[in-house]
Amino acid sequence: MEEELELAARERGILALERRGFPGPGAKERAIREELDLSPVRYYQLLNALLDDARALAHDPVTVNRLRRVRDARRGER
Repeated sequence: MEEELELAARERGILALERRGFPGPGAKERAIREELDLSPVRYYQLLNALLDDARALAHDPVTVNRLRRVRDARRGER
């Protein structure tokens, strides 16, 4: 089975959304629902899986590495 080298449109959309800043607490959740047609819970599940995907790292290393640092810091707090 040949591995898919490119990220799907939804995966690229998730990373693009993570690059943006949001003015208030509800704005990001609204964008997740309206732009990606996902529930926030599903969005964060997919995002977390993307952070461990080498294709995502190749596509957007700055965003993926930043989010990995945030995730690792949160895990360390627990």
